[in-house]
Parts: sequence; structure tokens; C-alpha cells
Amino acid sequence: MKEFAKRWIGAIVDWRRLVSLRYLPRYVADWLAFRRQAGSWSVKAADSYPCLADRLSATPFDPHYFYQGNWLARRLADARPRQHVDIGSSVLTVGVLSAHVPTIFVDYRPLVVRQSGLNCVAADINRLPFADRSVASLSCLHVIEHIGLGRYGDPVNADGARLAAEELQRLVGEGGTLYLSTPIGRERVCFNAHRVFAPATILSLFAQLRLTNFSYVSDDGTLHQDTAPALVPQLDYGCGFFEFRR
Repeated sequence: MKEFAKRWIGAIVDWRRLVSLRYLPRYVADWLAFRRQAGSWSVKAADSYPCLADRLSATPFDPHYFYQGNWLARRLADARPRQHVDIGSSVLTVGVLSAHVPTIFVDYRPLVVRQSGLNCVAADINRLPFADRSVASLSCLHVIEHIGLGRYGDPVNADGARLAAEELQRLVGEGGTLYLSTPIGRERVCFNAHRVFAPATILSLFAQLRLTNFSYVSDDGTLHQDTAPALVPQLDYGCGFFEFRR
């Protein structure tokens, strides 16, 4: 019930901002100290921009997104595809990848940017604008768990993840590779945020392809590389990185 209450309160109230108010006295003290040292710099109260909770002992990061982008970049550096297609992954990851490999980025909510090496396309993951078995290098990171939940404006469809898996597999050409990540652990639907899959469920959804590499992030944020899905302990909300090949 504690986690349930936290999720619902967090949807309505930004509790992080409320908690950060305890650092306000320190902010005021620092502002006054800086003004005394500012010299010709303009340090007006009207221009203040309080960042209250960034004084930390280590840089915070989301292990799922940090490690999955790192994982994909390294896999593509080894594979050196002539072109890569990504479906709905982190735009920051895709932006960096496109500097090294020409990338087509497909999203239900199109990314409106102009960047060399990056071609952005608007499309539904269940109706992708590519011919059968026409893509040699394909990625879809932290996406499939959302399909059919309506979170991003897509139609509600309880079968959305399975349909997306079929569509992704349809695209992968002979000898082609699919790089996929998704939450793994206690299998459930956390409506309308995401699903969490058992690793075996992902293998069954992508049975048309052969698993060639697997890594995962455990609940404590640790990366476990080059292991097997069967060796994953019981997790609550980990992240699995699956490399499939046809």
C-alpha cells in the first residue's frame, strides 16, 4: 500500500519538489554569499533560478536508460551497420548514435528535429513503414512495455505488446539483428505506465528470432553482462537487454 500511495500522490503532487524545500535556507545563505563576491555581475532576485536538490555526493542517473544506451552503442560499434533503424527509444541515445551511423528514428509522437545522419519518421509500432525482412539493424529500447496502454496517445489494446513484437520481427532481415530492452521481473501491468515481463515471456514473444546476447540491470541498479535469461534471479523492476538475430 505504501508504494501504491506513493505512485498516486506522485501523479498529482511533485513530492520531490516538496522535499527539496528543506534546502531553501542553504540556498538563501549561498545566494547572499555569492552576492557579496559578485563584483560587476548582476545577481538580482528577479533573475534567481533555485536548484535546491543537486548537491549530492555522486551524480544521479537512471540505470535502465544509462546502461541500455551504453549497451546499444557498444553493440553497434562492433557491428558497424551501414544504416540503423530505431523504434521509439530515448531521443538522447538516438541523437548520439546518429553521429556515428545513419539512423532512421520512428516514433508515434514524431521527433521534430533536423540533424545530419538522422531521419525522423512518424508511425505506429504496430504498422511500421518498412517491407518484410528489410532491416539489417533494428533497436527498440524500453518501448514495448508501453504499447496498448494509451499513455502516449496510442489506442488501448491489451494485446499491444504481442502485436508490436510480431511487427518488429517482421522487419528483421536475414542475418539481421534486433536490439531490445524492456522491464523484467515480477510479471504485471502497472497501468498506464508500463508492463513488466518475465524474461521467458520475452523469449516466447520473439520466438521467430534467435537470442545471441543477453544482459540485465538488477533491482539495485547493477549491470550484469553476457549472462542467460534463465540465470536472472527474481526481480521486481529490472531491465533486460536482448540481442536477437534472424
